[in-house]
Amino acid sequence: MTLPLPTAPLRVAAVQLVSGLDVAENLARAAHWVGEAAGQGAQFVGLPEYFCLMGQADEDKRAIAETFATEPQAAHQPLQHALQALARRHGVWLHGGTLPLHADGGKVSNSSLVYAPDGRLAARYDKIHLFAFDNGRERYDEGRVQAAGATPTALDVAGWHVALSVCYDLRFPELYRQLGPNLICAPAAFTHTTGQAHWQLLLRARAVENLSYLMAPAQGGLHANGRRTWGHTTIVDPWGDILAELPEGEGLALATLEPERLRQVRSQLPALQHRRL
Repeated sequence: MTLPLPTAPLRVAAVQLVSGLDVAENLARAAHWVGEAAGQGAQFVGLPEYFCLMGQADEDKRAIAETFATEPQAAHQPLQHALQALARRHGVWLHGGTLPLHADGGKVSNSSLVYAPDGRLAARYDKIHLFAFDNGRERYDEGRVQAAGATPTALDVAGWHVALSVCYDLRFPELYRQLGPNLICAPAAFTHTTGQAHWQLLLRARAVENLSYLMAPAQGGLHANGRRTWGHTTIVDPWGDILAELPEGEGLALATLEPERLRQVRSQLPALQHRRL
């Protein structure tokens, strides 16, 4: 898929959090950093995976799961309502990291919701690839609680074709190939072990092979549940150059994405036109 290039720059901000066990506090920290990003001129702001809760166990997601609503109510969908209100208040495109939504079989989806500056729901993406890892010391299996999504998703953000993905999706390059992105969004909560080994490698590879910008907001630090996430929230350009990076702790990575940079790289290296399979 080859789509027209955007015509105007896009100022983006990736938020890094160290979310804990208190949903209200996590929402407050997210709101703080969305406000900071908007104050620094960001038009598109991304939160990390699990921004609303890093619980003691995966099962904790069930307790805060919401029913999906295009017009959320504060009493029934407080997480969705909070994201919508933040986008509207600051007049930004807001990528809400991920939050749990009710799914079949008593499971939850790990869902990304994107809200437009007027509060309109612009996209929903349910994480397709569910993380599993066991090295004898650490063990994770998201499939025990989460239901996998099935639909690759992209949307238009101010003329930029944006591909949505989440964390473990980064290991599956075929997801992005069919979407033809100008910008890849990959909110994450990488473990310290896998992040130290593969995080930057995966981010730069996905950007380079798609000749696309990439924005990866992350969880980054030691959480109240004892888990340590890798952090290193990063923004990468289509040549694989790192434009902004935040190693650990709360904060922002900001960058301005330039259409001319996309045009330049794709003109010099027309790899997207050389695909055969």
